[in-house]
Amino acid sequence: MSDICVIIAAYNAEATIAQAVTSALAEAEVAEVVVVDDASSDATAEAALAASDGSGRLIVERQAQNGGPSAARNRAVALSQAPRIAILDADDFFLPGRFARLDPDLDLAADNIVFVTPEHAARLDPTNLPAAPREVEMLDAERFALGNLAQGVHRGELGFLKPVMSRAFLTRHGLRYDERMWLGEDFDLYMRMLLLGARFGLTRAVGYAAVQRGASLSGRHRTADLAALEACCRAHLEMPASPATQEAMRRHLRQVQAKLLLRQFLDRKAEAGLGAALGFALAPPARFLPIAKGVARDKIAALRPPAPPRAERFLLPV
Repeated sequence: MSDICVIIAAYNAEATIAQAVTSALAEAEVAEVVVVDDASSDATAEAALAASDGSGRLIVERQAQNGGPSAARNRAVALSQAPRIAILDADDFFLPGRFARLDPDLDLAADNIVFVTPEHAARLDPTNLPAAPREVEMLDAERFALGNLAQGVHRGELGFLKPVMSRAFLTRHGLRYDERMWLGEDFDLYMRMLLLGARFGLTRAVGYAAVQRGASLSGRHRTADLAALEACCRAHLEMPASPATQEAMRRHLRQVQAKLLLRQFLDRKAEAGLGAALGFALAPPARFLPIAKGVARDKIAALRPPAPPRAERFLLPV
């Protein structure tokens, strides 16, 4: 049954969008592929249209102004009708047979991600990936919050999952992406869904390939983006949840706040000098320790020789 809409928010993705679109159209369960070109300066829209298979399932719309990934995804959701919604980043691609392995009755159904370098992506053979159990693990809000705590692994948080979402659940609760967010927008939507009772199933079988590029938007944290993420984490705490879930969300909030404080400290240092930055770090004094830890962590990381990129790694152990 073809009941899935794949939505792709794309910005300056001329070099990669064709592979993304082609991988989505290749899946029998896909009824629609909607690409929203977020006012790219290159030929992203044209490249997406050129990847059409002639089935009439592809819609490409170009935004007049760049509104960010959340606005582009919301527009794609509005343009589509299929009962299940799958997110695909314009740099990434699906592995064959992905949707056949995901439970259509869940509100959120996710699988494992293989992160690959651009060089390895071209020669990735899904049949050579390690076998993984296909049993479904259920995620609740507490486990999801804990799974988004930084563990020292780049892009290792559960917020990077790309679940298939129930349109009925989103519509019933009036949920869409928060268009103020340019960082962590997926995490925010999934968390709100879970806090409202969504059933989130996860399998360790690999169905999504994420291409790691140095220019990834999620790797560039602007101060305003971190501030928006911090605000959304505080809003989550206002929703009903168990004491254990509340504590897990507070732990995650503290990590986000520490990152935001460090970014604000560095901004003040760049704009007004070290004295002004130290004044910010000491007023109130509670700011000093998280900022000092962040500065020390960055200094130590800068001294380490860069590790060679791994051709492939997995979000979840397999």
